[in-house]
Amino acid sequence: MNKKTKQLLVSFMTLLLVFALAACGNKSEEGASSGKKESSKNETRIYKGEKGDVEVPAEPKRVAMMAATYAGNLLDLGITPIAVNEYPKQNKFYGNKLDKAEVVTADSYEKLLELNPDLIITYSDDKNIKKYEEIAPTVTMTYDKYDYMEQHVEIGKMVGKEKEAKAWVEEWKKKSADAREKVKTAIGEDKTFMVMEAYGKDMYVYGKNWGRGTEVIYQALELKAPKKLEEDVFGPGWKAISTEVIPTYAGDYIFVGTGAGNPDNSFMESDVWKELPAVKNGNAIKFDSESFYFNDPISLEKELDIIVEELTK
Repeated sequence: MNKKTKQLLVSFMTLLLVFALAACGNKSEEGASSGKKESSKNETRIYKGEKGDVEVPAEPKRVAMMAATYAGNLLDLGITPIAVNEYPKQNKFYGNKLDKAEVVTADSYEKLLELNPDLIITYSDDKNIKKYEEIAPTVTMTYDKYDYMEQHVEIGKMVGKEKEAKAWVEEWKKKSADAREKVKTAIGEDKTFMVMEAYGKDMYVYGKNWGRGTEVIYQALELKAPKKLEEDVFGPGWKAISTEVIPTYAGDYIFVGTGAGNPDNSFMESDVWKELPAVKNGNAIKFDSESFYFNDPISLEKELDIIVEELTK
């Protein structure tokens, strides 16, 4: 083998070695990249919940919302729950956002298991918590422990979107302040408000943090309740009443739910109702109970628009 041939052979072998090393390097990078993706997919964090620390997915993708009132909080944070109970589906404010969510009742253990959630959220008094914990990490909330803004931030913490939740709260405060000035300019500052509805054969009045627009009326807009209503109802959150005592709690304005659960609205045909100053003055305003029931960001923003329009038109 002459000198020239040897040099060509060495050059060729060197080139093969370079390609081989490059290929190994690429495979190593691909393996590392794949490992990072897998690691990210399985990454977890600790959520400090009411019942102690819970290991939850860093970015949950398949959230089962078994607490009826919180589905809209997830939607606002960009997460469509894979499972809800039947009540959020009736909220017109959500439009078609929950069309792909499966309806799972509190006792539908097998159905929930088939959906393979990576996180379950429910109320702290849910009787099925132990069963849920066998399926996926489960976190709980006590409904009346938080106001509606704290509630949204807490749910943000559960699903790794605390920053987004806090951003909504700040924006809501600004929007509420603008609406507050608009309403008070239109009706003054001394008017009083009551929120009530019939459910089945029963009738209820509500406090300041119990859905049905109460968060908007009493908190965001800072409108007043009659003194008797504030004393008797703001503490417990709600009170069952009869037709005869409506005047005891009635304000200058009455927001009255059209009702869910086949309501008995015959009280509106009574002389007691017809003689109320709010009714006589055209200040009894009806709302859709099945939508106003909720106090998540999507519902609250719609409720605010409707209430402000009614009070300023």
